Amino acid sequence: MNIERAVGEMLADRGEYVATAESCTGGLIGSLLTDIPGASDYFDRSIVTYSYDAKLEDLGVPREILDAEGAVSEPVAEQMARGVRDHAGVTWGVATTGIAGPEGGSEGKPVGTVYIGVARAADWGTGDSWWSVERYVFDGSRTEIKRQIAVQALEDLKTAAASEPR
Repeated sequence: MNIERAVGEMLADRGEYVATAESCTGGLIGSLLTDIPGASDYFDRSIVTYSYDAKLEDLGVPREILDAEGAVSEPVAEQMARGVRDHAGVTWGVATTGIAGPEGGSEGKPVGTVYIGVARAADWGTGDSWWSVERYVFDGSRTEIKRQIAVQALEDLKTAAASEPR
């Protein structure tokens, strides 16, 4: 079973929805999720926020974080995941921000660097909402890197959802 089907079945079985905020993947995660019939049972939306302004306007990523950290950073991935989760009003938010190449990398952030954020909304008043961000570095062409990032984001979501009680 491919990852998009596994994630879809898991979320549908739990009655949970996901929304994605995608920068470097340009909507690929949403595309993968909607390749599976019945995606409306677990997928809410995908917002492509490629520019700084889009991250600020559509997701509420603070200007100060973008200025201080740059778009490809852990704090931005966190804010993107939390922002899309809360904007959509869903259980899960997933975000990607990275450098797909072939240019744009640096010594500290080479081409293929990505931060993937996952955020979960718990019931109000429980204090159980949370987020996590992981950093990865992938190799390959721009298209290959984007695909690897999208698949890893779904793997991260699946792992996170599996760790949560229903």
